[in-house]
Amino acid sequence: MTGNAKSAADLTDAEVKSAADKLLSLVGGSIATYTEACLRCGQCAEACHFYHASGDPKHTPAYKLVPIAKAHKRSVSPLGWLGLAPKVTREDLAEWEELIFDSCTMCGRCTIVCPMAIDISSVVASTRQAFAKVGLGPADLREAADNSRDRGSPLGLTPEALEDRIEWLADDNELDIPLDKDKAEVLLTVSSIEMMKYPQSIVGMAKLMNAAGADWTFSSVGYESTNFGYLSGRGDIARTMIERITTAAEKTGAKTVVIPECGHAFGVMRWSAANILGRPLPFEVLHITEYLAALKRAGKLKFKPYDGSLTYHDPCQISRRGGATEEARYLLEDFATDFREMTPTGNRNWCCGGGGGVQAMARAADLRHKVFQIKMDQVEKTGAETLISSCANCRLTMDESAEHFHWDHKRDSLIELLADHVIE
Repeated sequence: MTGNAKSAADLTDAEVKSAADKLLSLVGGSIATYTEACLRCGQCAEACHFYHASGDPKHTPAYKLVPIAKAHKRSVSPLGWLGLAPKVTREDLAEWEELIFDSCTMCGRCTIVCPMAIDISSVVASTRQAFAKVGLGPADLREAADNSRDRGSPLGLTPEALEDRIEWLADDNELDIPLDKDKAEVLLTVSSIEMMKYPQSIVGMAKLMNAAGADWTFSSVGYESTNFGYLSGRGDIARTMIERITTAAEKTGAKTVVIPECGHAFGVMRWSAANILGRPLPFEVLHITEYLAALKRAGKLKFKPYDGSLTYHDPCQISRRGGATEEARYLLEDFATDFREMTPTGNRNWCCGGGGGVQAMARAADLRHKVFQIKMDQVEKTGAETLISSCANCRLTMDESAEHFHWDHKRDSLIELLADHVIE
């Protein structure tokens, strides 16, 4: 399938059956348990930023279990065995698509309040595969996946463009930015959002790596950390993107692969890549905040104090689902002299509204902007001058929504801020 997605109304009977069969094939192990375990208690609703913003019951996270649950019931109930259980229909697929793609960032906030600890994020990721199988899903999300496969990145950052931009950034900033070193201890990856929209983040990473004396390189073999194959439910493309990074790391002998300021890229490579490849990764995967925190603990990075007031937005896939909640705060320790936590914060912080590929969906913009009002309220209550984060996707989401609301609060990258204050 190409990036030209279609509507559920266009599906043939055979395609509807194919989607239903794919849903059924996904039911197994923990997912089957999740469909049986939901208590219909509704606690997840108040934890969801989409429900919080819209007040619409359809945005209750538990409702996202329905596609898988319907397929599951056909396989385990007596009515299903007799062929009498309701079938998945075009109307079902049309209704579910918005819930599975447009109004779920797979942030995992619902799971932390669920009394049964149902991982709805993983169910949504699996369910997207059934839609992708028959060409459903937002066209712009599918196009980003196609670009990743065919051109190297969702924004068309080809290997040639990567080389050109690195040369430009190195010259413009009088900075050594290694590309394709024969051997290196660390393979640093990029997010094309950073390279194309926030290039100073690339400069910041390079400056910090060099200041710490790290042995590192970028690679034109595997450089793009974002994985729109995973986000769009297209497993073949997800695997291709992981294989490129793995091949690059093996080629350079890297012991560590560092993911830049991108939440879902970290989640996919850190927690899903080995399962997708079907073998252990021959290297450690760290988010850039984890790697820099390790360098700071080792005494290899020191910073001049930053005197302005700051608050930190926790990217869901880095903090709540990634386990690196405290690393950013350690980097801010003894650096940010006026750091102010949001309420709630850490693993319970609200999502920016653009994760899970939602930021890339033009049709989801109105709901995404509504969700961002939650973040605006959080920031304003801290009284902090600057909002920082460690995810370029969050940053892009916040910048676009801030422009929509004419919200002039200052926003910045944690990495760029640290790089501006590193003691070389």
